[in-house]
Amino acid sequence: MMGSSFSKRLQSLIDLVTNYKTLHIVMLGLDSAGKTTALYRLKFDQYLNTVPTIGFNCEKVKLNGKAKGNSFLIWDIGGQDKLRPLWRSYTRCTDGIIFVIDSVDEERLEEAKMELMRTAKSPENSRVPILVLANKQDLPGAKDANEIARLLGLSDLNGKHLWHVQSSCSVIGEGLDEGLDILYDLITEQKRLNKLSKIKR
Repeated sequence: MMGSSFSKRLQSLIDLVTNYKTLHIVMLGLDSAGKTTALYRLKFDQYLNTVPTIGFNCEKVKLNGKAKGNSFLIWDIGGQDKLRPLWRSYTRCTDGIIFVIDSVDEERLEEAKMELMRTAKSPENSRVPILVLANKQDLPGAKDANEIARLLGLSDLNGKHLWHVQSSCSVIGEGLDEGLDILYDLITEQKRLNKLSKIKR
């Protein structure tokens, strides 16, 4: 009897573990937006002084909220002009996109919008959920999430992408875990919609 009870418990544990997933996420944004700081804050839960990314960083990040047990494999890609053409290679077959914005740098918001729209409207990124991190909210003059959504023209993506703007501060980690939870929900919802559309065909 004890053996049977143990094997049932073991099987339920295996079922639980195999239900956990690692999702492929690409983190993009202009240089100096705070992408790498956000990545290492999420990974190590501490502030690490970073240098501009030449190429990419990649870390597996465990989710802590209601999606606990699941993980994101996050690819943080350099945002300098010369590296942006490489973004396309990393977004192919991705589950979600995180686009990091410097909420204080008003002069470059139009440039950020152009790059975000180019990425979102690329055919291989069709219907991939997008989390925009409105970063550097701790600095004076930072634009809030609603203003960032308006300035980036995110309403143009309605019906084509599920998206959300999350206020954040990479240095102290504020808003980052909440953002990942929401992105997980968006990915789950998009997968549900994809299944429905296949059934209707």
